Amino acid sequence: MKIAIYGQYYQNTTSPIMERLLNFLLSHQISFAIEANFLKMLRDNNSDFLDMPAYASHQELDASYDMLLSVGGDGTFLRAATYVRNSGIPILGINAGRLGFLANVQQENIEKFLQLVLEKKYKISERTLLSVCCTPEVEALKDINFAMNEITVSRKDTTSMITIETYLNDEYLTSYWADGLIISTPTGSTGYSLSCGGPILTPDTASLVITPIAPHNLNARPMVIPDSTELKLKVTGREENYLVSLDSRIISVKNESILTLKKTNFKIKMVEITEETFLKTLRKKLLFGEDRRN
Repeated sequence: MKIAIYGQYYQNTTSPIMERLLNFLLSHQISFAIEANFLKMLRDNNSDFLDMPAYASHQELDASYDMLLSVGGDGTFLRAATYVRNSGIPILGINAGRLGFLANVQQENIEKFLQLVLEKKYKISERTLLSVCCTPEVEALKDINFAMNEITVSRKDTTSMITIETYLNDEYLTSYWADGLIISTPTGSTGYSLSCGGPILTPDTASLVITPIAPHNLNARPMVIPDSTELKLKVTGREENYLVSLDSRIISVKNESILTLKKTNFKIKMVEITEETFLKTLRKKLLFGEDRRN
């Protein structure tokens, strides 16, 4: 078995997790490589990581890798997906902070859950991604133009609202007059979209969610659409540019540009341990359905 490791460094939490993780991998003779920037941060804080193998780009994650371990939070998991891309390598998230929907293996369960991985006692949850292209072309979208959680358009350098002219499969839907608009996958439905009043979708739902951010047209509500839908957005506002975010990556786009969003032709494979399913995390993280009267 061969494992890739990606992570973000969190003081006082990451090193102990990595030590436990590497002890398990070495004791079970599992080969591995650590993402180069993450490895540098580990080396700067712990000399035990001096002679570890590394990889530096997504091209190096070839078919010889069986899995990628993401060490951090949900944001780290989303960045790990930009390394995996369309390779089909499954990702398992190990949490270095608060309980997450993606990084849902807690520190105290590392050895137990990795043993389940070795015994292949896990499921694969395939997660839909969204891609975006822009007319005229934007340089920043040439390499990574997809998101696992959501693609958001929002105002830039202004307190004024923007207008988002929206089309579904080339049919006009409406023009949102708002601070922005979120197009969310089922995975992202528990994130920014939920904070703005959007619904929760289970990961296997074949749908997307359109959620306006603080809309001025008060009858504009979150909308669920089939994930086969192609969306086109045209944004106008008082400033020359507006922002487009793909998960945590933000780019600036000129007014009047046309954005085309659609489902990618590949999915991210997420490792799901039976003891930490989406529904169990939903109850733990959001206290879903809890009634303190009972």
